[in-house]
Amino acid sequence: QSSRAPATSVSAESCIPAGLRLGPVPGIFKLGKYLSDRREPGPKKKVFFFSYVVLPVFQVRMVRGELVDEAGSSALEWIGLIRAARNSQEQTLEAVADLPGGQIFYRALRDVQPGEELTVWYSNPLAQWFDIPVTATPTHDEKGEERYICWYCWRTFKYPNSLKAHVHFHCALSHGRPFLHHDH
Repeated sequence: QSSRAPATSVSAESCIPAGLRLGPVPGIFKLGKYLSDRREPGPKKKVFFFSYVVLPVFQVRMVRGELVDEAGSSALEWIGLIRAARNSQEQTLEAVADLPGGQIFYRALRDVQPGEELTVWYSNPLAQWFDIPVTATPTHDEKGEERYICWYCWRTFKYPNSLKAHVHFHCALSHGRPFLHHDH
């Protein structure tokens, strides 16, 4: 799909709690544009979660969390390095927006354990907003392995999100047509 350099992987150095929001995501949002079925090894970046207590003048106590990388940089500086998840099993974050067309944030779907790579995919409402397919139905090849087939050009993919990204960003036969569900 693209001959770009291997992606940087971002992993947790400490536990990241479920529900934590990162962002907003800066720049033009094109999550999945360079997603492929293969994972090329690339540079690694570790991020830390710090939980600290702030005692503002008008409130008794507020607990607030912030993610920083090993150099102390805020999430805005490295959030764009987080890879797209190929499937829901490897997904740790989801891309969300408070309003359609609003700023995009990443939200931890569950507690992310130390050493785990952060990977992200669209929430269903955000996928629908961007006209990204929400579902992909697998078929089975002659060896019985799951495969995902583009319903426009018949290209085959190993992972559902690779297919969804292909349909949205790369399939020359799908452009200009509304998304068709697999069973149509």
